[in-house]
Amino acid sequence: QLQASGGGLVQAGGSLRLSCAASGRTSSLYAMGWFRQAPGKEREFVATVKWTGATTYNADSVKDRFTITRDNNAKNTMSLQMNSLKPEDTAVYYCAARPSGRDSVTDSRSYDYWGKGTQVTVSS
Repeated sequence: QLQASGGGLVQAGGSLRLSCAASGRTSSLYAMGWFRQAPGKEREFVATVKWTGATTYNADSVKDRFTITRDNNAKNTMSLQMNSLKPEDTAVYYCAARPSGRDSVTDSRSYDYWGKGTQVTVSS
């Protein structure tokens, strides 16, 4: 089970930090990620991190602004630090987890487990 938190309303240029806590059979998880979906648009990949925290990958649209990490102090938790937010970042953000052996880290079909979304709204 995945539980996301931390969304909210922020002005353009501001920051937010999203968190996602995993519970249950976490031993089968290989990596976690964030996706987002804006109204009228398809769900898109944002970032992913391996369960060990060793490797991360961000979408071009958020590179240099968003950072995904495994939290060392909070067990089974990952975070997405979002800086320099833009109105086009407005979306419902979903955390997800995938097992090993999936070919694409950016395809939502590679992820078996999903949390309920958290709304991020960036005003101009």
